[in-house]
Amino acid sequence: MLRAVNRARLAFTLAICTLGIQPGLTQTPGPKPGAPRAPMSLGDLALASYFRNETAQLAANCLAEIQSLEDWQARRAEYRRQLQEMLGLLPWPERADLKPVVTGRIEREDFAVEKLHFQALPGLYVTANLYLPRAVTNRVPAILYACGHARVVKNGVSFGNKTAYQHHGAWFARNGYVCLVLDTLPGGEIQGLHHGTYSHRLWWWNARGYTPGGVETWCCLRALDYLVSRPEVDPERIGMTGRSGGGAYTWMVAALDDRVKVAAPVAGITDLHNHVVDGCVEGHCDCMYFVNTYRWDFPQLAALLAPRPLLIANSDKDRIFPLDGVLRVHEQVRRIYALHRATNHLGLLITEGPHDDTQDLQLPVFRWFNRFLKQQDPLIEMAAKPFFEPEQLKVFDTLPADQINTRIHETFVPHAEPDGEPILPQRQTILARLQEKSFNAWPPTDTPLHLTPAFTAQRDGLRLRAWDFTSQPHVRLRLFLLDTAAAPQPRSITLDVLDEEDWPRWLAALRTEFEPELTLELLAEANAPAADAAAFGELKNRLSLADALAFVAPRGIGPTAWTGDEKRRTQIRRRFMLLGQTLDGMRVWDIRRAVTAAHQATGAEALTLTLRARGTMGVNALYAALFEPSVRRLELARLPASHREGPDYLNVLKILDISQALELARARAEVRVD
Repeated sequence: MLRAVNRARLAFTLAICTLGIQPGLTQTPGPKPGAPRAPMSLGDLALASYFRNETAQLAANCLAEIQSLEDWQARRAEYRRQLQEMLGLLPWPERADLKPVVTGRIEREDFAVEKLHFQALPGLYVTANLYLPRAVTNRVPAILYACGHARVVKNGVSFGNKTAYQHHGAWFARNGYVCLVLDTLPGGEIQGLHHGTYSHRLWWWNARGYTPGGVETWCCLRALDYLVSRPEVDPERIGMTGRSGGGAYTWMVAALDDRVKVAAPVAGITDLHNHVVDGCVEGHCDCMYFVNTYRWDFPQLAALLAPRPLLIANSDKDRIFPLDGVLRVHEQVRRIYALHRATNHLGLLITEGPHDDTQDLQLPVFRWFNRFLKQQDPLIEMAAKPFFEPEQLKVFDTLPADQINTRIHETFVPHAEPDGEPILPQRQTILARLQEKSFNAWPPTDTPLHLTPAFTAQRDGLRLRAWDFTSQPHVRLRLFLLDTAAAPQPRSITLDVLDEEDWPRWLAALRTEFEPELTLELLAEANAPAADAAAFGELKNRLSLADALAFVAPRGIGPTAWTGDEKRRTQIRRRFMLLGQTLDGMRVWDIRRAVTAAHQATGAEALTLTLRARGTMGVNALYAALFEPSVRRLELARLPASHREGPDYLNVLKILDISQALELARARAEVRVD
């Protein structure tokens, strides 16, 4: 019988592939093992060390404060609150009327399917199929099934990824469960967006504190509301499962809602080491992640299911959820279950195979729910198989005109609105919120600078000096100072913060006079610019109006630049995001450290400092000045109007926007914006 079922599944797989489905994938597979890599620069090597060190710190801190059951009980509610916030769900959205509508029903001898939709928010439509067992006389257990990424599209019409996972719903119904199978945002009949940072450069999602994982979690929470409203469902016997993306949502939903009594996420979690160091982030879209404000590693999410029955299921050759990371997650979670004396409620299932929806994974999951929702363990004599063509399971004939699915990222997380109160009296509160919500990854201010002279050179009465300093471990930057050779200790300095366009111009100018002294790595850059005497003349003119000019290139620019195309740079930025950082947020820190380095290098405690920068880097300089009292003047140019255009500090738009930051800066420094 199983051989016949396998033939049926093969036929089904071939059929859905003709519709453009990729069952069980996150749509963005990462680099294949053994694929050739581009040569690494010194900047690449330093960046790899940085990511490894930061990831190790978060792994070491994960649940380290939990040494007893009392510790866990004291902190669990706060962990939940943090997760709710990091998913963009704090405060909870309004639980408005679901307005459920059943648009059709399919009758079979052994089960029935209702085609339905409900509104998780007004206009946020969730399309779903509800699988119902026959001859229900009492309330029965229910399963919420969260679909992974699958694309079921034919002639431009999306039938929803629920149709790719129909075999799960049918199996549960044939075995006495109610099962609700949900469409997701990009895989639904109304196609939304998951790949904002991955492929659409919507970095403002970070600034807004938005993740599509929050939308998927909310839709699942409202699906639970719908399930408990059904007369067939026993609300005390609800389980949840799903694979890949659906596995990730199972973790998030069950962590937040105790109505999920039993969970079996499949191929939906691994740890930060796999994502950041091993590069698995490159195989996942944005929905797999929360905005990591509180700098969690993923075992902290998983532990929130304790002590409820939890089966962690994965295959041993899954390259986007690698086995070693899954085992590390299980080890951490098992420790929390042990504190509850509930290790019999924790299961680990590892099967042979790649990232695929295999029968080897399905059958133990079914048994897990039988065991804990039915207190039974019968011999499973049937396998999961599909019964319907995608067209049969489609909910809408015509898509609703009032849908907000395609633009939910614009409104799901509220942004800060001016409240009419003067902003200056709120200065300390705002800075504290920025420190906690946007710049939580900054190291302590007493981190050693390790300032080291690099070289000194003199030409025609001018002097160029350089110092190397540590911004944070594994981030070593260089500060340059240009002044006149006979100048006394400077009382004021203008510090230019160089961006990707400024760096080659600056290098071209300095090569005019100081090429022999500039270090080899500066002049060995690919496409290093030719000397530019006119640009050097401009520097000399500026120097005639100031005691000294200083220059710094924050991480990723100039000497610390990373190789690779735009796609690779995107994945670098996403790694920062997973660590509870953003690239520009850490560049703000680099600027702050450069200010400290300027004080130490010159030996001038009372140094008056001007920061000069433009564009996105100008905003970085602006925020650095908010935290550095010695910055008495800002010379900024071509600033973006809003953080929506950049830079993307985590959650910053929940607190303020660039115009309010300028107002705060003007209270303490002279600010000129061109």
